Amino acid sequence: MRIINRTVLILSLVSLFADVASEMLYPVIPVYLKEIGFSILLIGILEGVVNFTAGISKGYFGKLSDEKGLRLPFVKLGYLFSAVSKPLMAVFVYPAWIFFVRSIDRLGKGIRTASRDALLSQQATKETKARVFGFHRSMDTVGASIGPVIALLFLYFSPGSYTTLFYIAFIPGIISVLLIFLLKEKKQPVSTLGKGNFFSYFSYWKIASPEFKKIVPVLLLFALFNSSDVFLLLITKESIGSSNVTIMGATFNSDTITIAAYIFYNLIYALSSYPIGVMADRTGFRKMIASGLILFALVYTGFAFNPSVSVIFLLFAVYGVYAAATEGVVKAWITNLSHEQNTATAIGFYTSAESVCSLFASIIAGAIWTGIGSTYTFLISGLVAFVVAIYFTLIFRNK
Repeated sequence: MRIINRTVLILSLVSLFADVASEMLYPVIPVYLKEIGFSILLIGILEGVVNFTAGISKGYFGKLSDEKGLRLPFVKLGYLFSAVSKPLMAVFVYPAWIFFVRSIDRLGKGIRTASRDALLSQQATKETKARVFGFHRSMDTVGASIGPVIALLFLYFSPGSYTTLFYIAFIPGIISVLLIFLLKEKKQPVSTLGKGNFFSYFSYWKIASPEFKKIVPVLLLFALFNSSDVFLLLITKESIGSSNVTIMGATFNSDTITIAAYIFYNLIYALSSYPIGVMADRTGFRKMIASGLILFALVYTGFAFNPSVSVIFLLFAVYGVYAAATEGVVKAWITNLSHEQNTATAIGFYTSAESVCSLFASIIAGAIWTGIGSTYTFLISGLVAFVVAIYFTLIFRNK
């Protein structure tokens, strides 16, 4: 059996093109919203609401996928929602319309995530899960690296042409949707859980394995202190300050260096994901995730003390390795601990709870930053990551 088969490759390409579309707009949307009259408060409310919507919907649509025994309809609809939302952002500037369109985009992520990951899981054995998820994360992150570069080049030659960029983003978005039609699937055994309301996926906890119940609460504790990467970008800009930096004869401002560091992080993440997936399959998920969390602790401790430009790039490189050692590996571990007929529900349960924790994580980080300073924001997150790593290393001994 080929580890990276046709289905894995196509799903990875789907994610690559979808991420090109999304990441083209990621650095642009806040600027565009301010330009059309959104206050910082309204932008914060908008992003909080739409991301919360995406988060809690992952579990519902994951369970629905298991109830139907099908994955592709949810994958198609989810990516279609996200693709269509890109040009719709430029149609009207009314706040209600912007809320509607951003909700469509994030709801698309909620619809597809658990079903897509369950379909990836079906392509692997328990011994090759981390490699499959690692390859997918690698391709996804390549798209996340390409997107901002396209946006930077376009806005360099056409400053302020944000609405045009929204229309351009539709092209890779719709390519991702069309690629899905190359896939076929066989109906899977249906869920052992009965039908229920929107939040009935939480009933999965009752039938979850003992190992699942041991690892998920601890991972969610970490998620509660793992705030948005926006805070890393903010501390990078703060550490560099307002002065320009000269590197090899070229002068760069803090904005340019911050974006370059984020692209560098994505490149390291992309290059590391598959090799680390291979290592995780061989050494065990527990050890790999614990190692990743220790790297996270080191990175956040480093950012707490106003690092220099060279150290910032080193920290972002290590952060890329941390992401490769945890994100895909966690999903591989969770799918290995779930029953085949409830795989999407298990993934949906975890990713929904993680999304809610992540929302509160950013609120907590913002409150600590405002209250006692950025140093403590990063030190506290690093400490929690270290404690969770110790748990996986010394207390939870199962693979």
